[in-house]
Amino acid sequence: MKVRIDEDLCTGCELCSDDVPEIFEMGDEVAQVKQPDVPEEHEDAVRQAAEDCPSEAIIVEE
Repeated sequence: MKVRIDEDLCTGCELCSDDVPEIFEMGDEVAQVKQPDVPEEHEDAVRQAAEDCPSEAIIVEE
């Protein structure tokens, strides 16, 4: 699976980077994806982060 952040939607709440720091990190104002090709062991956490994202800025491509 792959993941990306829609920077126009991201509010920089840091929820994703707190929950899955192996994949997400905070940039200057918005979250960034450190590793767009998600390792299998982090897939469930990334799906949950996308579901929990208040601005729906995390896009998961299965």
